[in-house]
Amino acid sequence: MNSNTKSSLSIKSWSVDDRPREKLRDKGRSVLSDAELIAILIGSGTKNESAVDLAKRILASVNNDLNMLGQLGVSDLIKFKGIGEARAITIVAALELGRRRKSSMQSKTEKITSSTDSFNALYPYLADLDHEQFYVLLLRRNNSVIDTIRISQGGVSGTVVDPRLVFKPAIDKLASAIILAHNHPSGNLNPSQSDMKITKSLVEAGKILEISVLDHIIIAGKEYTSFADEGLL
Repeated sequence: MNSNTKSSLSIKSWSVDDRPREKLRDKGRSVLSDAELIAILIGSGTKNESAVDLAKRILASVNNDLNMLGQLGVSDLIKFKGIGEARAITIVAALELGRRRKSSMQSKTEKITSSTDSFNALYPYLADLDHEQFYVLLLRRNNSVIDTIRISQGGVSGTVVDPRLVFKPAIDKLASAIILAHNHPSGNLNPSQSDMKITKSLVEAGKILEISVLDHIIIAGKEYTSFADEGLL
């Protein structure tokens, strides 16, 4: 081999064992690294950089954290040399499918017995978002989950919540109780004054409708704040 490193060669010139597509086909998906899986999405590298090395560079920019990678949009990815709009869209779409798959795995019959249960049920819906979304978890009398409903979405710092939209699905599906949830893309776990105000109004509305508001979960990254745990309800 000449003085050029393997990173300057196309993947087709690599040993079959080193090619991500062939490696997946012959050895299974579990043996591939994150970079190799992303390289398959990218397809090919540049003149001076293989798809795998390009993938490694993208991962390095988010500290090799797939959750952080999932927060990148098309506009973020196209800033990397070698990533055009089509490749960026492919990566975003693949990560979104992974998030939806995780969401679909949430059991509709699971019981909520703690704030940790609430977080685990809601995290797949509110993870990796660069804007706020508001969800409501509908519960039966025994606290088993009826459904998880998105109520609204907004910008980076807030979303508008209409109490009528919160309680309509609860009434329609005969829920006995609900758990509120939204995310903070900023990573701040502290409730805002707006969070406190809307929670108070929803708790009061729930009393009139005889639908208990058991908790309000704020999700920020991999952590959460529970209004119930903090005595804020």
